[in-house]
Amino acid sequence: MRLPNNHWGKILQSECSKPYFDQLSQFIELEYEKHIIYPTNNQIFYALQLTDYDQTKVVILGQDPYHGEGQAEGLAFSVGNHMPLPPSLRNIMKERSSDIGISESGNGSLVEWAKQGVLLLNTVLTVRAGEANSHQHKGWELFTDAIISKLSSKEEPIIFVLWGKPAQQKKQLIAPHHIIIESVHPSPLAAYRGFWGSKPFSKINEHLIALGHSPIDWNN
Repeated sequence: MRLPNNHWGKILQSECSKPYFDQLSQFIELEYEKHIIYPTNNQIFYALQLTDYDQTKVVILGQDPYHGEGQAEGLAFSVGNHMPLPPSLRNIMKERSSDIGISESGNGSLVEWAKQGVLLLNTVLTVRAGEANSHQHKGWELFTDAIISKLSSKEEPIIFVLWGKPAQQKKQLIAPHHIIIESVHPSPLAAYRGFWGSKPFSKINEHLIALGHSPIDWNN
């Protein structure tokens, strides 16, 4: 597994020399040989490739990639162009429409968000086809915790968006000078308990403007 050829690649190089990452790499290599794994091998670090360390203004945490064919593209909550929107992403788009008035287009790729400094980070970066959470507890969590910790060490405040309990458990890694926006998960099982009306998109932009940054254009 090759890290992106950008600042992230340099920052995380020491992480890649640790024993757990060597074991993880061997496991992932065998998984790609024996099973159908999502996303494709060259998209594992796509989030880091699109949103470099110095460019990161917002972090939206997901769990593991979508496990259906053609869905995962290496960005949390995002799906490839022309793919039907999974339920959580559909609810995110509905809340966006309610919050800031952007109509639902049916396009589920969030690449344009990533290009503006929104790191769409899953805490587990690979999954077997049709088997949700199949690559949990293999080492990815240690790696993505390191990413969160590296961002937490920045002096400039970053906005962390934590939807649901698994994401909110990462608060212990985030220094107090950063900004946290949290609610229940956008999943249909939880959204009615407080995701609707939480207005994350307008809140993010209000904070960015207060910090002297350009707001995110949430069109995708």
